[in-house]
Amino acid sequence: MGEKESFSRLCEIVERLRAPDGCPWDKEQTPETLRGDLIEETYECVEAIDEKDPAHIKEELGDIFLLVTMIAYMHQQEGVFTIADVLNNLSEKLIRRHPHVFGDDKGDKALTSDEVLVNWAKIKVEQEGRKPKDSVLDEVSRGLPPLDRAWKLQKKAAKLGFDWPDLKGVIGKIEEELGETIEAVETKKSPDNVANADAEQEAVEEELGDLLFSVVNLCRYLKVEPSVALQKTNIKFTNRFKYVEKKMKETNQEMKQGNLAVMDKFWEEAKSL
Repeated sequence: MGEKESFSRLCEIVERLRAPDGCPWDKEQTPETLRGDLIEETYECVEAIDEKDPAHIKEELGDIFLLVTMIAYMHQQEGVFTIADVLNNLSEKLIRRHPHVFGDDKGDKALTSDEVLVNWAKIKVEQEGRKPKDSVLDEVSRGLPPLDRAWKLQKKAAKLGFDWPDLKGVIGKIEEELGETIEAVETKKSPDNVANADAEQEAVEEELGDLLFSVVNLCRYLKVEPSVALQKTNIKFTNRFKYVEKKMKETNQEMKQGNLAVMDKFWEEAKSL
């Protein structure tokens, strides 16, 4: 079965699931109820890509296709737009924003990626009537997870020259923010500041935010996506911690602060593995 037939079959299945005599759960769903699922499945797909597992990638892409098709069909049922409208709109936009590929006068095909993005933004304003943003930072969605949004905000600013001249400056900023964070923590712990506990907590939160932002900037400077790097560390931590849990259970020892030395020994074993 080819791509067209496969997608048609998916649309037919979604329509059947949402029919009056279809699945009770599927009929109850709305675009709002599926928002979380869409985000979750996207991250699961990213995880599969990181694992370089084709079978897992194929499965997760299928889940995303289902959710996208389901949400589009919900709007079709309401008479707002159709699945075909979504696909046609996308195709027209891709052709319009790639004149160097699809245009009659294809011009210079040796455009760099940065030049393509500049043209993309120009077309959105001049041909599509999009209102120019008051700031380039307004082009970054507020709906992104904070880590990803920080990374994209910094990339936008850097393209306009607002960037550190070298790596030394980036690392120096991290050291500066770490020092300010430590100072805020020490101030919060002081007995003299008990009455101002809420304000001191806010100060710690602010400094930690600055520290995280500066670390994200280091990631950007070194061309490392922070969310991808953190996800790999999450997986690494999970695998090692599970090993500690397993070994503690095998040796009939309880997972508690008093057994930290033992747990740390197993943690080092996990690292060596």
